[in-house]
Amino acid sequence: MLKSGYPQNAAARSRWILDRRGPKRIQDPLRPYAFFAEDEIDAAGSLISTATLFLTNRECPYRCLMCDLWQDTLDGPTAQGAIPQQITYALERLPACRQAKLYNSGSFFDPRAIPPQDYPEIARLTASFHRVIVECHPALIGRRCLLFRDLISGRLEVAIGLETVHPEALERLNKRFSVSDFRQAAEYLRDNGVDLRVFLLVRPPGLSDEEGIEWAKRSLDVSFECGATACTLIPVRTGNGAMEALEAAGEWAPPLLASIETVQEYGIRLGRGRVFADLWDVEKRIASERDADSIARMTLMNKTQLMPESVEGDQCNNHKPAQADLKSPPLAGRQGIPIDF
Repeated sequence: MLKSGYPQNAAARSRWILDRRGPKRIQDPLRPYAFFAEDEIDAAGSLISTATLFLTNRECPYRCLMCDLWQDTLDGPTAQGAIPQQITYALERLPACRQAKLYNSGSFFDPRAIPPQDYPEIARLTASFHRVIVECHPALIGRRCLLFRDLISGRLEVAIGLETVHPEALERLNKRFSVSDFRQAAEYLRDNGVDLRVFLLVRPPGLSDEEGIEWAKRSLDVSFECGATACTLIPVRTGNGAMEALEAAGEWAPPLLASIETVQEYGIRLGRGRVFADLWDVEKRIASERDADSIARMTLMNKTQLMPESVEGDQCNNHKPAQADLKSPPLAGRQGIPIDF
């Protein structure tokens, strides 16, 4: 038995995770709980203006160990018409953008989170975007995904939280799917003309920092083998009660910033797709000049997908950005509040 008491059985794990939760934040069901405009480099190397929306909807039915997105969700099913109102509200307040991320703290194709009856109106509201990115659990990728694909004007991209290909670590995360399930979902998307984005964790519980680096690299390899065009590396964080319990028991520690940097460098050197580091709230992790250097390098790699030593001029490896340069957009990560988990 682990000192934390974290169970081996999936149902018991879910109860353990729920027992350590704090209260939710009260959200307006007709407003997204966050939204902003950001630039993201695309597969061709161009910076693309992106409208990123975090939709308020029903809580995800999967009880993932590291997740804290439930804090901004509703207790019951999402009312029909609420999601189009949320999208309208955000887009009226954002500048014109070329692509949209419609993240919903769970699965876009969960019918109790995003009512399929709202798909036509969502498609109308997003008609000006050349790409629409949503997130979904592998088990819920199917007919509704294709229905939405056929309604929207732009290209559909689905983000999946694979997290890790380490089989025991993935099981401990309580994700309720296997690497094989992920491969099947990726193949389904590829066969049906839908792009794939993958969220990966750096140092999930049960792994040392060195093991976290190694398995994050392996997870990148598998993601690109399965056709991912982009991967986002998310440092596992506290903030949901469960992770604090594991940390207090000595069964988990957050990854070093230099470790995240190492994995991002590895992924970019592969040259098989974009690799982003989730830098949400990362300034709180700065404990040394080395940490600040890592953040500066990761920020630069996020923007350019180039190794810092390959960038000319004042963006070279020795350049230390001003403090403002180190900050990521508000709520820029999924795990925390998302992403881009």
